[in-house]
This record gives sequence, C-alpha cells and structure tokens, in this order.
Amino acid sequence: MSPAPANELGYEPLDGGWGWMVVFGAHISIGFAYSTPKALSIFFKEIQEDLWASYSEIAWISSIMLAAMYAGGPVSSVLVNRFGSRPIVIMGGLMCGVSLVTASFGSSIIYLYFCIGIIGGCGLSLNLNASLTIISKYFLTKRPLANGLAMAGSPVFLFFLAPVNQYLLDKFGWRGSLFILGGLMLNCCVAGALMRPVALPHNPSSTALQKKVDEQPNKSNTKLQRSCMNNTKFLDLSFFKDRGFIIYLIGSMMFIFGAYAPIMFLSAYAISQGVEEYAAAYLLSITGFVDMFIRPSTGLIANSKWIRPRIQYFFSFAVIFNGTIHLLCPLSKSYAFLVVYAVFFGIGFGMVFALIFECLMDLMGNQRFPSAVGLVTIIECFPMLLGPPAAGLLVDIFHDYKYLFFMCGSVILTGGLFLFIMNIYNYHMLEKENRVKDREENQRNTEDQVSVSEAEMKQTPEAEEEQTEPQANGSNGVLLDP
Repeated sequence: MSPAPANELGYEPLDGGWGWMVVFGAHISIGFAYSTPKALSIFFKEIQEDLWASYSEIAWISSIMLAAMYAGGPVSSVLVNRFGSRPIVIMGGLMCGVSLVTASFGSSIIYLYFCIGIIGGCGLSLNLNASLTIISKYFLTKRPLANGLAMAGSPVFLFFLAPVNQYLLDKFGWRGSLFILGGLMLNCCVAGALMRPVALPHNPSSTALQKKVDEQPNKSNTKLQRSCMNNTKFLDLSFFKDRGFIIYLIGSMMFIFGAYAPIMFLSAYAISQGVEEYAAAYLLSITGFVDMFIRPSTGLIANSKWIRPRIQYFFSFAVIFNGTIHLLCPLSKSYAFLVVYAVFFGIGFGMVFALIFECLMDLMGNQRFPSAVGLVTIIECFPMLLGPPAAGLLVDIFHDYKYLFFMCGSVILTGGLFLFIMNIYNYHMLEKENRVKDREENQRNTEDQVSVSEAEMKQTPEAEEEQTEPQANGSNGVLLDP
C-alpha cells in the first residue's frame, strides 16, 4: 500500500527514531501471526491420536485460525482507529496466550476449534492489523523498508518455531507444548508496549489541525457519518464490475484453497516416508528460511522496468510454479528430495505472497486498494477455511498423503493458468478499449474545434455590422443637423 501523503496525516513522519523500535515490535507480532497456524501442525499427529480425530478434523484447527485472522481484519481496523495500536496489540497478545494455555486442557476437538481457532485467530488478527497500521504513522519515505522488515517476521519465526515445537513436543507432549507456546506468545504484549502513539510536533500546522478538529460541531454525529462512509467504502460491490478484479479474485482464491494444506501436512508426510521427527520439522524451517530471502528479492525483481508493466504475468508464473512443485512432491521418496521440495516450496510461496497484494494495487490503484483488499480478504476466508480440511479428508479416504498434494497442486496450477490466459485477454481488451476511447476523444475534440470555428465565423459578420452601423448613423446625423 502506498504511503499516505504528509498533508493527509497532518504531520511529517520522522522515518526513523523510535519508529525502528515499532518495526521491531511489529516484526514480533506479525511473526507470531503468520507462523503460528503453520507451526502448530507439528502437534497435529499427537493431538489426533490423543483425541481420536481424523485428518480432516485436525486440519480444521489451523483453517479456522487463519480464517478468523483474515475475517477479523475489519473489526481490528475499527478498534485501532478508536483506541490506537498499542492497546489492541496488547489485547491481541493476551488473547493468543490465553487461547493456547486454555487449549492445553482441552479434551475434545471442538474445544480446540474454539480456543485455538476462534479466540487465537481473532487475537492474531488484532496483532496483524494494528502492527501494519502504526508503521504507516511512523514512516513515509522509508515505509516500504519498514513494512518489509516487519513482514519478514513470518518466515523468521517459522524457521525457529518448527524445531522448537518439535523439541517441546518430545519433552512435554502436546498439552505442555501448547501451554509453553501460549506463554511465549505473551511476548506480543511486550511488542505492543513498544508501539507508543505518534507524538505530534508542536508547530502551527499541527495546532491549526487540532483547533480545526476541536471546532467541529456534533462530534459524535460526525464520527457516525464517517463510520458509515468507511463501511460503505469497505463494502463497495462495484469492484465486481471490474474485469481485472474478477480475474484476480478467482485466481487468488484457487491459490489460497491449496496453499496452506501442503505446509500443514508436510511434517506428517515426511514422517510417513520414514523420516525422523526432528528432520521432518526442519523441512518447515527450510521453507521459512528460503522464504525469508525470496520475498525481498521478488520485490526488487517486480519493481524492475522489464517486469513492472506486466506484473500480472509474473504473478501468474509464481502461482503456476507453486502448483507444479506440489504435483511433483509425491515423486520424492527420500529425505534429500524432500529438502529440495521444501526449498522450491519456499521459493514459490515467497514469490506469491510478495506479489499478491502488489498485483491488486496494480489493478485497483492506490485510492481503491484499501477497499479492495478488505473485500478480497473476507472472500478468501472461505477457500482458506475449506482447503486444509478437504485435503485431510483425502488422507482419511485413501490413507495416503500423495492425493493431498495432487489436489492442491492441480487446483493451484489451474488457477495460475487461468490467471495467465485471462490476463492476456484482459490486457488485449484494455488496449482495445483505450483505442476506442482515444478515437472518441479525438472525434470529440475535432467536433469541438469545428463548433468553435463556426461560432467565430458567425461572430465575425456580426462584429462587422456593429462597426458599420455607428458610422452610418453618424453620417445621417451630419446631414440632418442644420
């Protein structure tokens, strides 16, 4: 998202100073937000055996958590606008910690759905949105760098959490591990404490801004009207009239449906192939480590003059690459091939998530992007919620993980091919529409020039008549005057 102009903020961001501590706090909260649903998959096998759950039932835990994290975005934004980022991140950290601690005492899978999925997912939503919001208040020129450092928390935390969770599982079981992990997630409260509100500078412009706000009548009514306007903007259904938005939405939904199941079941699949448990957990660490470097690298490539004009094709290639990798995964029968798969999985996953919101901004523009991304995240909750359980159901039916990778790979590959073909069509239609608009504009300009010239021609004889009439009247006056 492009930074807000300084005149909209009412002050000039410092682009540094305490802002780097805010970035550090956002790195922690965002790292837990994105890595926790993936790293919890380490415990799934033990939970499944203890609670007599099926693969599809156990997959609902991370699915509900991710869906709640995405769906809670609008509510989190409202709370951040009302109370600020610091209390919201602290509250989100408390919810995450309490959710995992209480889940450690669970005796049914439904109880885990509620504690980990709903309460934990809502807590992660508060952490994510509040962290991204406060960065935009501290940074303007250096905002892309600040956002990149904050978002790097996802692969960094996944890299460390995967082996740590496996160690905790061996030492304390899944209940003790969830209890300890809940305590670790209370560090989000510390991260939230770093997010102190921006101190407005004492200058005439800020004083005038504050005075203008104080002088507004009916403050409560104004807030209500602003809230209604924001809701209307957020729920703007006119996006469905945009051809590019529809193409992007369908392709991204197909990717999201198959994106998370492979990483959730990767460790279990490796163990089923005879891989030792710690080595299986390290596959997630390898994926996170590669992802850590791929995201900024992809951003640099996408910003080049060769890729930038056709970034939608680059995004299509990244999705196709992901689908192909998942289809090839069942062919790997040794740990070395699984490591290669984890590396390429990290490459593909990092490429897509480095481009997914940038492509939406390319289609919608800076002004419409906030409303568009809110609508997209809500719609993407449904494939995110259904994808992993559907993959787990295939494991329950066939008692083999390869069908899971075949399903996810084929859906993602189909989505990538759809994006590629439809983007060709979209670009062709846009060029055709632009030619028609240029032709109509040229025709309109020609008609305007003709009408102006005709008006000038009409005015010229009238002006000549006005000039001759006074002369005629003057000569008559001389003749009649004695």
